[in-house]
Amino acid sequence: MKILAVDFGDARTGLAVSDPTGFLTGETTVLHERDVQKVLDAVTEWAKARNVERIVVGRPVNMNGTEGFRAEKSAVFAEKLGEQSGIPTVLWDERLSSVGANKILSDAGKKKKKQKALVDAVAASLILESYLDFARMQK
Repeated sequence: MKILAVDFGDARTGLAVSDPTGFLTGETTVLHERDVQKVLDAVTEWAKARNVERIVVGRPVNMNGTEGFRAEKSAVFAEKLGEQSGIPTVLWDERLSSVGANKILSDAGKKKKKQKALVDAVAASLILESYLDFARMQK
């Protein structure tokens, strides 16, 4: 089963799709768009073109487990995405995904300016990997 992870943001949205076995992260990209409807349209098109069967939207939960404005915004986005795409969509705790993505890019020697362009795709990959690990443990 192909699964798409989405790191939804105000200016950039990272996407990462699994391989057909649902075991590895494959293709990634970043959408540079602020208009939510345009992001919904682009993600829907991207998912359908890749025959995605499930979408996982990152939910930014605070370290103490509470949810703030960003978590609510992501939940609304996920609901609209599921309705528009017709693909089952779930929310997934993405605590520290951006922090982890920045660390990965820093460790790889990427300069801060280049990190900004890549961080959302790497964060989506981390969300996807976390979800895939969970799904494998449920089998």
